[in-house]
Amino acid sequence: MALTKKIDFALIISVQNANPNGDPLNGNRPRTDFAGFGEITDVCLKRKIRDRLQDSGESIFVQSDEKKTDGMTSLANRAKDKDVGLGADAFNAKKANKDETAKAACAKWLDVRSFGQVFAFGKSDDASGVSIAVRGPVTIQSAFSIDPVSVTSTQITKSVSGEGDGSKKSSDTMGMKHRVDKGVYVAFGAMSPQLAERTGFSDEDAEKIKAVLTKLFEGDASSARPEGSMQVIKLIWWEHNCKAGQYSSAKVHGSLTVNADGSYTLNNLDDLEPDEIDGF
Repeated sequence: MALTKKIDFALIISVQNANPNGDPLNGNRPRTDFAGFGEITDVCLKRKIRDRLQDSGESIFVQSDEKKTDGMTSLANRAKDKDVGLGADAFNAKKANKDETAKAACAKWLDVRSFGQVFAFGKSDDASGVSIAVRGPVTIQSAFSIDPVSVTSTQITKSVSGEGDGSKKSSDTMGMKHRVDKGVYVAFGAMSPQLAERTGFSDEDAEKIKAVLTKLFEGDASSARPEGSMQVIKLIWWEHNCKAGQYSSAKVHGSLTVNADGSYTLNNLDDLEPDEIDGF
């Protein structure tokens, strides 16, 4: 059964001495806007949601390279593989029905029925140019910091072994490492029952995402984000009493005011009491 009620949610995230989301077009510096406010893109947040869902045993279509569990070298191979995907015939324009293929993909992969997916294959593939678009019911905005963030850049030395047998050391190279000293970020999201009817996204699926939102950064440590440097402080979860929702998402999200220290206030909305869940 598809999602039975509209859901809105918000994430309050703390960052200390970490690079929450580097920009590869800007030397991997933490993303900021022109006013200096930090940003964690929606794509970055969805990547972490997918990873945590995959860690919990869910079937995920868009897998990161370091977390591949099926050995597939591309999304196209994963989709068309007869063992881990839907099989090549599902993407053959002469044999497949687009609606049936989309339905099968949603049934197989949680991230597809949550966030949607475009299955695009060139004319050189079996798909003969077929493009199948799935629009997902779960949307999440980029997270922005409450105040402008201070970015510290440190010059580092990188040493690597030389060529051949490695006995000869090559010259050290210089590089830069960047971090946000301290910041509190807020992201908003929503789940639409109307779109959930098309993908089969259910109340149970919503609970699975709710469970991982509080621990987005567990198992995500790296040199740029050391263990403990990023944390979900709070998950605010609004469950409406109907599919249309008692209030618009804009009004629900606007009822939350977050301060620079991570504390927050909620304006009362009649008949809509949110869950306030501590981060993991």
